[in-house]
Amino acid sequence: MTTPAISRMQHMSALGADWWNDSGVPAELGEAVGLGATGGTSNPVIVYQTVKANPDLCLPPLDKLIADHPHATEDELTWKLIAVLGRESAKKLLPVFEATKGAKGYLSMQVNPKYYTSQEHMVAHATELAALAPNIAIKAPATETGIAAMEEMTARGIRINATVSFSVAQALAMSAALTRGLKRAQAAGLNADAIRPYITLMIGRVDDQLKRVVEKDKLTVTPGIVDWAGIAVFKHAHQLFKARGLPGTLLAAAYRHEGHWSQIIGREVLQTIPYNWWTKFNAAAAAPTLTLDTPVDGAILAELRAKFPDFLRAHDEHGMKPAEFLRYGATLHTLHQFLGGYADLLALVRGRMIPL
Repeated sequence: MTTPAISRMQHMSALGADWWNDSGVPAELGEAVGLGATGGTSNPVIVYQTVKANPDLCLPPLDKLIADHPHATEDELTWKLIAVLGRESAKKLLPVFEATKGAKGYLSMQVNPKYYTSQEHMVAHATELAALAPNIAIKAPATETGIAAMEEMTARGIRINATVSFSVAQALAMSAALTRGLKRAQAAGLNADAIRPYITLMIGRVDDQLKRVVEKDKLTVTPGIVDWAGIAVFKHAHQLFKARGLPGTLLAAAYRHEGHWSQIIGREVLQTIPYNWWTKFNAAAAAPTLTLDTPVDGAILAELRAKFPDFLRAHDEHGMKPAEFLRYGATLHTLHQFLGGYADLLALVRGRMIPL
């Protein structure tokens, strides 16, 4: 009797390399869980895209919310809708959460992107979102203000997932904040071992930043070399975390090509992959292998280091100070996109509240 072939994503899971579904559609998350996914992510852009692409799924609950809460503001109704979708997705992950006794099976939800300047507002919103389900992790930006907010969240027992993060310096600063937060949580009588925070590195957005530099400065570079930038940053961060035993599970995000999946497969990290990307990877010709500890070619690193100060900022341990995180090019572009996605979602809600 022959053993049935397993898919590429199932093969990845069989290697002990966990992955998440980066999509706001519950059905897509359910499909991913069936192939071994152990978590899911969301953000304002994803939620907006989900509502636009799935009106039959998302608009009826929105219209009911509007009818049930006639005096609610646009923002209030928007977050009520996000909560409805979040609870539904969290339910899809509950079997994983329960089977692993809370070690896996989390839905990562993002605080309001408009709060990026306010530690107080981020912590308050995180507390609200974390109460939606037992398996919610909270995303906030890894800026100086956001890192302080996530330390406070951790101290209160909230599992966090640092986002808007592109650099080794951000990952290390976040890990230091987690060390402080976990100590505070333990001192307050909480089970610090159960908090298990995540630190995202948006590797594709590192590449995006360098491609903007190439275009702006009219640089001549080896074709395809920029596609290794985010991979190199992630591998370097992993090496440091592993060598120093630092808290926080590194999580790769923002996929742009196959290498963002195939070159960082490892047991100690996570990948959160958009539905349209992991379905492509699932049909890949070659089976996945453990590649996380395979170093990036020295010639590639040398060229990236020689031609891109922004690569040094992202790759080097002391590439940026916390006060500089907010002004890094990838941070600015990502915050603008998240804020734009939230504005689009508000406009969609407004259109249902007061249709023209």
